[in-house]
Amino acid sequence: MNLPNVLSVFERVPELRHGVVRRNVRELVADKIASLIAAGMLQVGEALPSERDLAAALQVSRETVRGALQILAARDIIAISQGARTRVLSAEVGSLAIGGREPKRINSYDIEAIHAARLLVERPVVEEAARRIDDETLAMLDASLETQREALEDPVRFLICDREFHAAIYRACGNDLLADFVIDLYFYAMAHRRKAVSRPGAIAQSCQDHAAILAGLHARDPRAVVEAFGIHLDRIYASTRSILEEEGALSNA
Repeated sequence: MNLPNVLSVFERVPELRHGVVRRNVRELVADKIASLIAAGMLQVGEALPSERDLAAALQVSRETVRGALQILAARDIIAISQGARTRVLSAEVGSLAIGGREPKRINSYDIEAIHAARLLVERPVVEEAARRIDDETLAMLDASLETQREALEDPVRFLICDREFHAAIYRACGNDLLADFVIDLYFYAMAHRRKAVSRPGAIAQSCQDHAAILAGLHARDPRAVVEAFGIHLDRIYASTRSILEEEGALSNA
């Protein structure tokens, strides 16, 4: 299914049609961090990465991160303490301007449905991205990959970079509706995904996958990008399913 056909399907889904709201960078970063909390990537009671690490992962200034954290603190989502790490207070983040659905809602579907949807939708999205991507986005992806390689022992920091890496590629397709939908799919079972990337060698493997995707994007080679993304999605599916099955077995026991 090509991109125009995929778009024709989702244009008929009323809840996915929404206007574009102009927001400043601090508000956008605040919503990004809130979405990570809502999805379970950052958990209640847990310390956030440092301002420096968040700035590197999100590719914004530390001042922007500081402003975003102040927005979240005012909403009682995080607690900022002088001389101590900023911690998550609540996963009830309210409405978000990132994606089309609340991150938790995507977990009501089973992993088989999510994987099939990702294969169906993401491949034409990244194929179009390979044709349309600009030099600025490629430079951002290059920088993101380097930051990911510095986070081989830090699953949370890696996943924040990973989310930005994927989202930038989806946005490059030129269609915000489809990009929002695919970002929603990305957030599936994020708490379990966090456990999957904590396994030895998992982050290094994802970095290799990302390098192959990025090589295809630099070459403006849609076929190579689709193939590399397919391999990456299959690996995400297998590792996430493994964690779900292990936890299911423990629960039954």
